[in-house]
Amino acid sequence: MAANLHVISICGSLRKGSFNAIVQRALPGLAPEGMSITPAPPYDKFPVYNFDIQAQGIPADVITLGNAILAADGVVIVSAEYNFSIPGGLKNAIDWLSRIKEPLPFSNKPFAIQSATSGPVGGARMQYDLRKVLYGLDALILNKPEIFIGNAKSKVDEQKGELTDETTKDFIRKQLANFAKFIEQVRPKG
Repeated sequence: MAANLHVISICGSLRKGSFNAIVQRALPGLAPEGMSITPAPPYDKFPVYNFDIQAQGIPADVITLGNAILAADGVVIVSAEYNFSIPGGLKNAIDWLSRIKEPLPFSNKPFAIQSATSGPVGGARMQYDLRKVLYGLDALILNKPEIFIGNAKSKVDEQKGELTDETTKDFIRKQLANFAKFIEQVRPKG
């Protein structure tokens, strides 16, 4: 693996103490050598997508996140599942970002997906929907290993905001190592 892969992470839950935020904060310590993972600029202040707003110009916060995605070698999305699908805030952010035309932030950008939920399914339905959306935006999506963290409450220390389950950490390490290889395989050869 080439050194110095810069990856950003996006949390699909806006709650600071969410299980997904806890997993997101654990990623830098689980990344393989040569990969750095930093949180993406926030999207919590994006207005609800509306073409009338877009017609006045894409908001600066949207451009900031779009530029961060463009500058990154890859993106990890760690998201909750709301009502069997993508959380509204995350979907709104993707809808805004998809309006940036030149260059489209998602086009040929490597993505990995993780999800943590309090239920046993671990966010599988959200991941299915998110994969469809990203695929439609020409993103390159890592297929395996998949990360579904079910019963997440038992795998974190909520007081400390830390991921504690070693098996889950090992799965994430494997996914991130695979993601590094995937990025190298798909990155343009220059």
